[in-house]
Amino acid sequence: MCKTQMQVEVVSCAKEETSPPSENSELVYWRDMKRSALVFGGSLLVLVSLATFSLISVVSYLLLALLCVTITFRVYKSVFQAVQKSDEGHPFKFLLDRDISITPETAHRYTDVLLLNLNRALIHTRRLLLVDDVVDSLKVGLVH
Repeated sequence: MCKTQMQVEVVSCAKEETSPPSENSELVYWRDMKRSALVFGGSLLVLVSLATFSLISVVSYLLLALLCVTITFRVYKSVFQAVQKSDEGHPFKFLLDRDISITPETAHRYTDVLLLNLNRALIHTRRLLLVDDVVDSLKVGLVH
């Protein structure tokens, strides 16, 4: 009986070792060097940019860079289609055809959650600022 249990444990350990690695562990352990460098380099660039510039500036420059890339790709595909005399259509047609509208039910659900969290924050802020509990209010005063 004990030998059977040991065999079962060995089999279960062998099955655990062969499980496929997750996407995050592939990035963290740098198994795909190019992809990991791209993800971590981009993240570092965004963090350094946020430390140096305002959030609005960083977002606007990222959107401007994205616009430059998409315009360049669109012009490239148009020139390539003109030279090849092919009619492949708009290169972003599949993205333009996607429905990105928000249903009223989804908007109401997120609005209800936002309202609940906002009310909790307002009640907590009122409690801290109007000194409902002296110790908690002092903690806020000492942190700032």
